[in-house]
Amino acid sequence: MKFKIVSIATLILTLALLFFIYHNEVSIWLLILLLIGYLHLLVLGSIYIQWNFYLKSIHSVSDFFLDPQMPENKKKICLTFDDGIHATHTATILQILRNYNIQAHFFVIGKNIEGNEKLLYEMHQDGHQIGNHSFYHRWNFDLLSSSEMRKEIEHTNNSIQAVTGMKPHLFRPPYGVTNPNLAKAVQQTNMLSMGWNLRSMDTVARSSVQLLNKLIHHTQPNSIILLHDRCEITVKVLTQYIDYCLAEGFTFVTLKCPNEA
Repeated sequence: MKFKIVSIATLILTLALLFFIYHNEVSIWLLILLLIGYLHLLVLGSIYIQWNFYLKSIHSVSDFFLDPQMPENKKKICLTFDDGIHATHTATILQILRNYNIQAHFFVIGKNIEGNEKLLYEMHQDGHQIGNHSFYHRWNFDLLSSSEMRKEIEHTNNSIQAVTGMKPHLFRPPYGVTNPNLAKAVQQTNMLSMGWNLRSMDTVARSSVQLLNKLIHHTQPNSIILLHDRCEITVKVLTQYIDYCLAEGFTFVTLKCPNEA
């Protein structure tokens, strides 16, 4: 884990600098700069899930074992949807995917399952992979203790399993933020963290044309695309985006974890 390595190295350098500062051989400003740099790394490591700073996450289709019968030269990509279940938009997205016989990953918020059990069951029946996106998706999720995080993860897993009969194995951190407490909670619940390498920013997009152009411009083999099924703008561009990807020879896949292969 990069966090542990960086922390140990920082501790060793801190002790060394304290020794030299005590003997008036270096300025105390070196120690201050070291600690400021360390704090910056902690913050950036939390924000950028792709760094794998606190825990290892999946960011590419190539990080998974896929169907061995699928040719290696296939241009494989994966659609993922966060923040569901949305009664209207999720239903529309499921129908669009059904029209193309495409499977995707849906990272659902546990509290949204109540009242939408039928949609969750349809996801499962249509062959989509259902993941865990915490129970409440609160703004302060990252400030919770590891035990509180674990309870949210387990609560969501139990809610999903009660409807589908399947326990999720993938967890996507709310807001994509990670920290040591989350790393511990993910490990304790035997989950794998799943990130992305193409962030659509559909939650803040104001133009469907711009959103579609961004997706088209950045899609490449092994892309894991982050979308949100609560966003109306995502529904608007999804059919056109799928049409583009199919015309370009991309194959949509869902992913299997190494321990399931």
